[in-house]
Amino acid sequence: MSLTPSGGRRRRSRRLVLALALAPLMAGCSPLYVIRAGIAEARILAARRPIPEVILDPATDERTRGKLVLALEARAWAADSLGLDVGDSYTSFTQLHTDTLAMVLSAAYRDRLASKTWWFPVVGRVPYRGYFDLDDALAAQRALESDGLDTYLRPTAAFSTLGWFADPLLSTLLRQDEVELVETILHELSHNHLWVPGHVTFNESYATFVGRAGAVDFFCRRPGGGPDTVKCERARARWRDYQRFSRFMDGLVSELRELYGRADLGPQATLAGRQAIFDVALDRFRQGVQPEFEDVAFSGFLTVPLNNATLLARMRYYHRLGDFQALLDTHGGSVARAVAALEAGLDDVEDPFDLLPRSGTR
Repeated sequence: MSLTPSGGRRRRSRRLVLALALAPLMAGCSPLYVIRAGIAEARILAARRPIPEVILDPATDERTRGKLVLALEARAWAADSLGLDVGDSYTSFTQLHTDTLAMVLSAAYRDRLASKTWWFPVVGRVPYRGYFDLDDALAAQRALESDGLDTYLRPTAAFSTLGWFADPLLSTLLRQDEVELVETILHELSHNHLWVPGHVTFNESYATFVGRAGAVDFFCRRPGGGPDTVKCERARARWRDYQRFSRFMDGLVSELRELYGRADLGPQATLAGRQAIFDVALDRFRQGVQPEFEDVAFSGFLTVPLNNATLLARMRYYHRLGDFQALLDTHGGSVARAVAALEAGLDDVEDPFDLLPRSGTR
């Protein structure tokens, strides 16, 4: 697989990839979209302050100060213990005057598990587009729905520019608790280190693995932490929950692929069949899956209307997580060695998922 610039990095978020360093070259994007996105990104970057400066500022409240100290510790752990190329990301902080950084819009065809995609330099084709203005996002969503597509519009609190800029830590992330914050930081930094153009589902599932398994490593091994601490056990429980949700999602996707592959069904029968599968899946989730969760409820699966766009958007983050755990097991529980093995094998495969062992529990 080809590498993007910056030495060994290949590199997006539940989060958002913005390759705005190359915004003028974004083929397929309207000039107005590029200009608006570029202005919004420029404002975020212009408002950056070094995190140590914010920590030492007497005006900084104790809650914010503690989260920023933790963020620097997580960043150092990513570089020193996980072996990630973190660049200059998360050395600065930007205070936003909103609860939402941006809106992410996805779309999919109703009769098959295929996303509408947009092409961007560096990252290749991606199945989402980010909007800093809600009205713009809603207008784009209506246009896609008028074309007969399923859509999913959601907020995001973080993004990665894949190392093209020194991404700041955004104030929107500080609403998360300590375990979630570390997960998010490691997730986004993993994109700086490794991004395979044109393979978004692998990239996001890999980042979910690094963020969650990396948080286990952080809270269970760092000085002041340990295997018997509450945060260590919570990080472990969350990673187990993510794998449970992954198994459920992969099973649901397999059922739908079988339905959509049937040549004997017409359009109406196909749509009726998918609704029947959705109804059974939602009931199975309520009765058999959700009660098993230890920490993460995944309640959004029940509150957001289920369609191909919402399903594919979630699957990007949760595909074959049990197999990522199997990879971790083959490398003695070392996230750093597991990531290095993935990076080393990319040139030998067309599909990066082929680098994962089969856990037998997907």
